Amino acid sequence: MNKVKSVFFIICFSLSAVFAASFSVSAQQSKIETATPKFVAQNSAANVQDFQLASKLMARQMPYRVILPANYEISKTKTAVEKPLSYPVLYLLHGLTGHFDNWGSKTKLAEYAKNFNYIIVMPEGNNGWYSDSASVSTDKYESYIIQELVPEIERKFRVKPARESRAIAGLSMGGYGAIKFGLKYPQMFALVGSFSGALGAASWTEKDFGTKGTIAESINGVFGLSGNANRPVNNIFKMTLEASDEQIKSMPFIYQSCGTEDFLYKNNRDFVDVLQQKKIPHEYRETPGGHDWKFWNAQVKEFLNLSESVLK
Repeated sequence: MNKVKSVFFIICFSLSAVFAASFSVSAQQSKIETATPKFVAQNSAANVQDFQLASKLMARQMPYRVILPANYEISKTKTAVEKPLSYPVLYLLHGLTGHFDNWGSKTKLAEYAKNFNYIIVMPEGNNGWYSDSASVSTDKYESYIIQELVPEIERKFRVKPARESRAIAGLSMGGYGAIKFGLKYPQMFALVGSFSGALGAASWTEKDFGTKGTIAESINGVFGLSGNANRPVNNIFKMTLEASDEQIKSMPFIYQSCGTEDFLYKNNRDFVDVLQQKKIPHEYRETPGGHDWKFWNAQVKEFLNLSESVLK
């Protein structure tokens, strides 16, 4: 009988990073291109809405999806003495070859969300690794999310605009993006989550994944070839290993999970070793599972449960 392995590590401190050991993904090229699951319909009763943001940084309209709490509309009609309710916000990032609507169409997120008074935001990341591209001047996914999307959400919706009320998580490419944002912007997020994270992405070279295909083209396009200055500034192993004690103190809590059959399993265990070495507050869970929506559907539910003890 398979046992769920759950490893819980908490220690105080926060941010920054160094080198991911070379990790071979060439034989696994198609796996990171998110597996096609059975379609799980979004609950029709959920308060799900799609929006467009006219991004100056991206020079185009950027779509995003929002799930609002069930009582969102009711809670705004308070008495003269009471203020309308505000809510914590969770940003959920999709994986490589995915899009902003994936979390809604391929998991039971809307159903789970009914049990939490959160505003959940799912931005479009295309294949941009949630980073500012080394090769395309209008692909500034990191700057877009931090400088445009977060302020847009705080203007448009009744979110609590404070670090302790803000979380970010994602799967695969999105797991990499979520941890990177937590490391680089610890003043913005109290909690970050990575499910099957492609955590070594900024250090992968042609030796790891070849020169053709979605992984190779997206990584070389976003981070540049080996030696490009865009690589070290996006390398979360490097950031973490180089974190000072002072930086570690301000770091968000990290939730990390990976399936034991996932081709990124070793990459995730390597990152957990770095978190332990640096005494960074985190929880790591591994269970039987692959790089697929069955695992991510279960993990987003686990993350939501954990978030209740962190977000205020």
